[in-house]
Amino acid sequence: MIPFGPKAKLAGLAATVVAIGYAGWMARGWFEDSKDLAAMEAQQALAEEIRKDIGGISTQVEDRLGELRANERIIDRGVIREIQKPIYKRVCFEPELVRLLNDAQRGDTSKPDGEVSRDTP
Repeated sequence: MIPFGPKAKLAGLAATVVAIGYAGWMARGWFEDSKDLAAMEAQQALAEEIRKDIGGISTQVEDRLGELRANERIIDRGVIREIQKPIYKRVCFEPELVRLLNDAQRGDTSKPDGEVSRDTP
């Protein structure tokens, strides 16, 4: 055996402690990195799931709004037709009243109020 002096033993011991410390520091870094990676992968999976859910909801809302807009157009057209072409027929009104209503609708008000003749058949 080769005899080592006290300085060589102390230097060997210091090198061993430094090597063990460095190896522990590296192992701790790898462990922290793996935890960060697992957390990041979980966040990305959750974000992807949320995107899919929101995409499905937005598609449903868009479809429903499309249906509502179509109904709105149909309803509006019916109202416009009814307002633009009102024609009064004799169902419960006398012929003179029907004529006055139709004249008023056309904008023809030749007889002033109060001068309505009463013709009885």
